[in-house]
Amino acid sequence: MSNTTAPRRALLVIDVQNEYFTGDMPIEYPSVDISLPNIVQAMAAARAAGVPVIVVQHDAPEASPIFARGSDGWQLHPAVSAIPADHRINKSMGSAFAGTDLRAWLENHNIDTLTVTGYMTHNCDAATIYHAAHDGLQVEFLQDATGTLPYANAGGTASAEEIHRVFSTVFHSNFAAVASTQDWLAAVREGKPLEKDNIYLSSQRARKAQAN
Repeated sequence: MSNTTAPRRALLVIDVQNEYFTGDMPIEYPSVDISLPNIVQAMAAARAAGVPVIVVQHDAPEASPIFARGSDGWQLHPAVSAIPADHRINKSMGSAFAGTDLRAWLENHNIDTLTVTGYMTHNCDAATIYHAAHDGLQVEFLQDATGTLPYANAGGTASAEEIHRVFSTVFHSNFAAVASTQDWLAAVREGKPLEKDNIYLSSQRARKAQAN
């Protein structure tokens, strides 16, 4: 019989707003045809299992070209807004912890494991994951219930697939257990934690593969 303590999870749904679907910031990888149904499924399963659902919405000034408060792009996607949430947060920075009551809410509800879904992998998801990990929380990242888009700037260019893959790999090496929605649903049903990897083994595997 396992002595593993069941995680006290909360599901965090980050910035599933129209801007990423019908606005100027369309999510490309994984496709929203994949990520949105998984987000909705995770929310429904969480509610059925008694896992608190926290919905996060990004606010930008009214003059902003994206996420302008009150605009259609700022609104939550209807599939997410239709599902009741245990807590709602509005934020103006990347991390869902920055300038919000998220940490206090998690502490008040004895949450030790934060499951991250929503957008974008490399930006608000990443900022939140790092913040949570540094605060001592266990973190889970649902790789197919999240997503990103391509970038090109003075630092270089990267496709949406590259960004999502690289950040997922980095998360799993140290900061968060990266899993599919289906694997997470099974872990919730079984009351089991998801395990992340570590930096040393991640590096050693890559070096061994390069040498072969």
